[in-house]
Amino acid sequence: MEAYLHGVSTRKVDDLVRALGADTGISKSEVSRICADLDAEVSAFRDRSLAEQAFPYVFLDATYCKARVNRRVVAQAVVIATGVAADGHREVLGFAVGDSEDGAFWTAFLRSLKARGLAGTQLVISDAHTGLKSAIAAVLLGASWQRCRVHFMRNVLARVPKGNAEMVAAAIRTIFAQPDAEHVHAQFDVIAGMLGRQFPQVEAMLREAQDDLLTFTGFPIGHWKKIWSTNPLERLNKEIKRRTDVVGVFPNPAALLRLAGAILVEAHDEWQVSDRRYLSEGSMALLNRLDEEVAQPALIAS
Repeated sequence: MEAYLHGVSTRKVDDLVRALGADTGISKSEVSRICADLDAEVSAFRDRSLAEQAFPYVFLDATYCKARVNRRVVAQAVVIATGVAADGHREVLGFAVGDSEDGAFWTAFLRSLKARGLAGTQLVISDAHTGLKSAIAAVLLGASWQRCRVHFMRNVLARVPKGNAEMVAAAIRTIFAQPDAEHVHAQFDVIAGMLGRQFPQVEAMLREAQDDLLTFTGFPIGHWKKIWSTNPLERLNKEIKRRTDVVGVFPNPAALLRLAGAILVEAHDEWQVSDRRYLSEGSMALLNRLDEEVAQPALIAS
C-alpha cells in the first residue's frame, strides 16, 4: 500500500492555535483562510478509503477538551481510532468529537469506519466507555474486545486505601507477567482470591472483568504487550492536550474537531514515512494462522 501523505503543515496548525489562544495580530481573513484550508484537508483525510488492507487490531480512546455548546462551556470528547494494518504499520483511522459516554455516538463512529472500508478487525482495545462494548459487537462483527488493563487498574486503585495501592497494583501486575495463557489464567485466580480476603470489592471487580481483561491471551504472545492496553494512544492524546490547552475553550465543537484533526493527520503522516512498524510483518502473519486454526474444525465438521 502506498503511504497516504496528506501534507497538513505544522506551521498552519500552530498559526491556528495561536490565533484561537491569544491575540497575535493574525488578521481575521488569514484565520479564515487557515481554517478553510484545514477543513478541506481534514475532511479529505476523514473520508479516505480504508479498504486497501485489513486492520486486525483497532485501538479506541478519548481525550477531553472544553468547547461552547448552546452558549454553555462543556466537556467534549475527542475520540480517536488507530489501527495496526496487516503489514504491521499503524494508521490513524478516524476521529470525532462528541459524548464518549453515549452508546449511539460510538455506534455511529464505528459505522463510519466500516462505511469507509474498515475490515479484518480481530481485536478492539479500549477503556470500558458506556455503550462501546455493545457498539463493537453490533458493528464490528466477529471482533473481540480487550479492556485496557491500565484504565482498569486505575479504577481498582480508586477503591483501595492509598497505603495499600502499591501492594494491590504489584499483585495484579503479576497476572500479566506470566509466560503463556494457561499461567495467566491460573495466576488471575490466585490473585483474585488473595486480594479478596482483604478487599472483597477488588475481587468482585476482577471476577466481573476477567474475560475482557484476558482477551489478549487468545492472540500471539509476542503481541501481548502491544495489545493489552491503549497506551499506544497516549502520545496522541498528550499532543492534542498540549495544543488544545493553549486555546482553553473552543468556540464550538467544529473548531475543536478542526484542530484535533489536523494534529492527528500530522501524526499519521509521521507514521507513514517511518521505517518502524508497530509489529513486525512476520508476527502479524501469525494472526492468519490463528484464523485458520479456528476455521479448521468447522470445515471438518461440515
